Amino acid sequence: MLTPKFQSEGIKTMSLLTVNQEKCERDGICAEVCSVRIIEFKDKDSFPTLIDGGDKLCIRCGQCVAVCPYGAMSHETMKSEECPPVNDDWLFVPEQVEHFMRYRRSIRNYRKKQVEQEILEKLINVARFAPSGHNLQPVKWLVIKDSDEVQRLAGFVIDWMRHLIEEDSPLVAAMHLNRVVSFWEEGHDPICRNAPYVIVAHAHKDDRTAPVACTIALTYLELAAPSFNLGACWAGYLNAAATFWPPLQQELGFPDGNINFGAMMVGYPKFKYHRLPLRNDAEIIWR
Repeated sequence: MLTPKFQSEGIKTMSLLTVNQEKCERDGICAEVCSVRIIEFKDKDSFPTLIDGGDKLCIRCGQCVAVCPYGAMSHETMKSEECPPVNDDWLFVPEQVEHFMRYRRSIRNYRKKQVEQEILEKLINVARFAPSGHNLQPVKWLVIKDSDEVQRLAGFVIDWMRHLIEEDSPLVAAMHLNRVVSFWEEGHDPICRNAPYVIVAHAHKDDRTAPVACTIALTYLELAAPSFNLGACWAGYLNAAATFWPPLQQELGFPDGNINFGAMMVGYPKFKYHRLPLRNDAEIIWR
């Protein structure tokens, strides 16, 4: 039912969605892009409405708001005017995308320079727009922002490696752990590469979407880092230890039920790269 106020302003409200009838062209695009199919048109002359129970089925993805060319659709969690418009001038052509993707490097040498917390927050805020299953957005972030603390945690990783060596684990040979521990004992840091920061993605252990969501979010973070003049590298050793070594898990101090799903070293790169290295040709099966 429309209230007199909304009728006079040409606004149709649903419990979840608001349609500006003066702007809506009733082209059906919003219904077509809705992944859970909760938007419908009763007939060709009607405006979009929710199906029965649509409020509970909606995943709050904002597709209906983003796709409307006329700015006619708003969601209770995001009004049309709150969503920035797409800037066509900033969209990459294929050659620029290829260069952007190939320019990405795993940075393992960092300058001894602090990164402002505001910049790290902006970087994480870019990464939070990564897709997640059913738009659950399960990813939480832990930022280790003290270089001494980063080194202390790296020591826990070395303890885990020494334990594996003592147990004669098959991981010792597979991960070259004797060599890694030797480097550490010589005063080098093969774990976190003297990175000033480590960013960890964590989520609830029972969330089935979490492993992929955290991986994609960290990938977004790594790709976005150069735009902030930062470099990043997957902290594989720390991630492995945080998965299997209880002392490190305790030190990371995640909320109850949450576990590590990936870690990234971050800082200002010590060196600039001037070439795009080659990779193997793609192996493609066409059917």
